[in-house]
Amino acid sequence: MFYSRVFDQKTGELLGHIIDITPAGAMLISEKPLEIGKLYHLKIELPDELSTRQFLLFEAMSVRGSQDVIPEFYDTGMQLINVAPSDIALIEKLVASFGFRER
Repeated sequence: MFYSRVFDQKTGELLGHIIDITPAGAMLISEKPLEIGKLYHLKIELPDELSTRQFLLFEAMSVRGSQDVIPEFYDTGMQLINVAPSDIALIEKLVASFGFRER
């Protein structure tokens, strides 16, 4: 399983970690709940073996949230918005390399 760190592009704040991703959306796990219905500008760390780029930058709308099965954490479903075709290819490579699956 792959848990890449996810940051706010503008503030640099660590928002959480990716626990699932597809070209259409992502699931984040975090220590604090994220605001639902908010447009986020995200920066995800990429593993060295996946790309020469260090980060994947994109916009995502938080569409749903709930407490994780571990009560100290929160899960947030994100809808990816305006993702470049080259970034979709990177996301598909993440899915293939790290076992994420289409939902």
